[in-house]
Amino acid sequence: MTEDQGALGEAEYDGGLPELGGAELAAAEKLFGDRLELARRYVDHLATSGLERGLIGPREVPRLWSRHVLNCAVIESEFAREATVADVGSGAGLPGLCLALARPDLTLVLIEPLERRVIWLEEVVDDLGLTNVRILRTRAEQAVELVNADYVTARAVSALSKLVPITLPLLGGAGSLVAIKGRSAAEEVEKAAKAIKKYKGHSAEVRVLGEGLLEEPTTVVRIAVGP
Repeated sequence: MTEDQGALGEAEYDGGLPELGGAELAAAEKLFGDRLELARRYVDHLATSGLERGLIGPREVPRLWSRHVLNCAVIESEFAREATVADVGSGAGLPGLCLALARPDLTLVLIEPLERRVIWLEEVVDDLGLTNVRILRTRAEQAVELVNADYVTARAVSALSKLVPITLPLLGGAGSLVAIKGRSAAEEVEKAAKAIKKYKGHSAEVRVLGEGLLEEPTTVVRIAVGP
């Protein structure tokens, strides 16, 4: 997430921790399995210290599960086992920490330039005891020599035309970008065609994940690099 986007949501909120029940609970059980309690603790962090430090906006607290955590965790199906995934502009750990919780076999590298967000991420990772997460305080453009990922992911960072140049180089010539996008995903792919070609990307496709599991399925753009 970029600095000028600020926290997720801005309206006032005076309620308690977000509840999990019904279809959302069933989805969470499927996605997180025996790590659901860790996922609950992560959401508690988002709703408390994440809110207090401006990583999450007040109006987002009641919908942390549906709009954010489950929306991110469902993309776990896009990654091969034991892969390394770089999360660019990790911010509040969306989707990086969601993937680390849903898929303990993955190695997550959270790339985040802002110190206050890095400090929060470190505190949460330590509290949850996540051993499959590494945090880098740097910009994606400066992380090329530090990361050799099988996949790169991002959410709410920038338009695809600007995202491609800072993410595809992290793949080291082979891998895939899996970017969480909204309804304009197909349009973004068209506008990013030149950038995709320039950075040796191919086979760009828009995929919808979580149909039948989530009330609002997640749309991702997947772009391959190399064979």
